[in-house]
Amino acid sequence: MINDHISDMFTRLSNAYAVGKKTVDMPFTKMCEAVAKVMLEEKYLRKVEAVSNGKAHSTLKLTLSYQGSTPSVSHIRRISKPGVRIYRSLSQFKPILSGLGISILSTSRGIMSDRQARLAHLGGEVLVELW
Repeated sequence: MINDHISDMFTRLSNAYAVGKKTVDMPFTKMCEAVAKVMLEEKYLRKVEAVSNGKAHSTLKLTLSYQGSTPSVSHIRRISKPGVRIYRSLSQFKPILSGLGISILSTSRGIMSDRQARLAHLGGEVLVELW
């Protein structure tokens, strides 16, 4: 049983990028789907699919994005964990790698990138930073 689906998702993604895979399959959760959609909007993934296999459990299929042979994601850092939650207000946001990376946040209006949160004037729980 997986306790932290977000960490599991990013472990699978970083391992897949390390070996050059094109797709990654993982157990479906609404939280992972929302995080994947933010990554899709920010061009870190090419495609996000929820695949139902007729059973109670579905699969989330992610198609990875590469620039030539270089992965779009080079570093992933999990910030807020189940044991230690990290929250930031709007004034505490700092650019990731001078604006080349993003933070993914859980806000009162759902999962969004730090850029979207700034535009909406929202703070929230910082799930992950990637660049």
